[in-house]
Amino acid sequence: MNLFDYTGNDDPFDTKLVTAKKKWSQYAVEFATALPTAYPSLGAARGDYFQPNGGKTVPLVILLHGIGDQSAIPCIFLARALANRGIASFVLYLPVHTRRMTPDMKRRFPWLSDAEWREHYRISVVNARQVIDWAEKQPGIDKRQIGLIGISFGGIISAITMGIDKRIKSGVLIVMGGNAAKMTQLSRRKSTREHYEMTEERYRESQETYARYLAEVARQGLEKVKPPQEAFLSDALTYASLLQDRRIYMINARWDDAVPREATLEFWEACGRPEISWFPTAHASLWVYYPVIRRRISRFLQKALAEGNSLPKGK
Repeated sequence: MNLFDYTGNDDPFDTKLVTAKKKWSQYAVEFATALPTAYPSLGAARGDYFQPNGGKTVPLVILLHGIGDQSAIPCIFLARALANRGIASFVLYLPVHTRRMTPDMKRRFPWLSDAEWREHYRISVVNARQVIDWAEKQPGIDKRQIGLIGISFGGIISAITMGIDKRIKSGVLIVMGGNAAKMTQLSRRKSTREHYEMTEERYRESQETYARYLAEVARQGLEKVKPPQEAFLSDALTYASLLQDRRIYMINARWDDAVPREATLEFWEACGRPEISWFPTAHASLWVYYPVIRRRISRFLQKALAEGNSLPKGK
C-alpha cells in the first residue's frame, strides 16, 4: 500500500525571476499538486529555486522546512550557501506553511484532524517528488545527483520520500526521529503529551502492533502489507530500513523538547546507523550553531552527491 502514489502531471511549473546575484539567481516557483484533495488551498504548491550561474550541469538539493513559518528561514540561508558552492537548491513550502493553509486551519493548527494531517503528509511527499520530476527535465540539473534536506516535520517527509523514491541519492535529516507514538508519549512538551494522551497499557499495545507491522514489512515488503493503522504510512520509521543504501547525515539536539532522543535513536538504528551529530541545544535553538551546521552540511552533500552517480532511473 502506497499512500503517496500519483499519476504524471504535465502542468507547468510557473517560474519568475526574483533576484540575480553574481553566483546564482533566485526564482519564485508555483505548481499544482498532482493529485486531488479536499483542501484546495493545500493543492497550490510554492517554492523558491536557487540556480547557480555559469551554465554548468549541477546537483540539486530540495529543502523541506518544519512546522512554523520560521523553520523556512534556515532553509533559505542553506539554499543560498549551497548555491554559492555550485549546488542548485529548491526550498519547497509545505502545506504546514501558513501561506498554504486555509484561515480555519491556521486558527486550529497544529491540532488538526487525523484526515487533515494525513493530507498534509500525503501532499508534502507528492510535492517533493514533483520537484524531482521537474528537475529531471531541466538541462542544467544532473538528475543523478539529487539530495534532500529536511528539518523536523520536513525531516520526516524527507525520510518517507527517500524511502519510496530511489531517485534521491542522499539526505540530511535535522531534529527528527521515527515512531510517532513514541515521540508524543515521551515528548517533553506538556501540550503534546496532553493532546495525544495515551495510557501506558494502550501505548504498550500500540508499540507491539507497530513492531509486528514493521517485521511484516521487512519480510514481505511495504507494498504487500496492509497497515493496522493508516498512520503507520506517515511514520518515518516505516521507511527507515529502505534508506540503508543511501548516504544520510543526521543532525539532532541533545536536549530536544519536541523529538525524544529515544525516537531519534530508534530511527538511526533502523536506517543503518548513519553519520550523526548532536548539538547541545533544544529543538528550535539548534540554529545558534548555524555556521557549524552549514559547513558540515555543505561538506557532506558535496561528497555524497559526487560519489557513485548511479541511482536507478524512474520512481
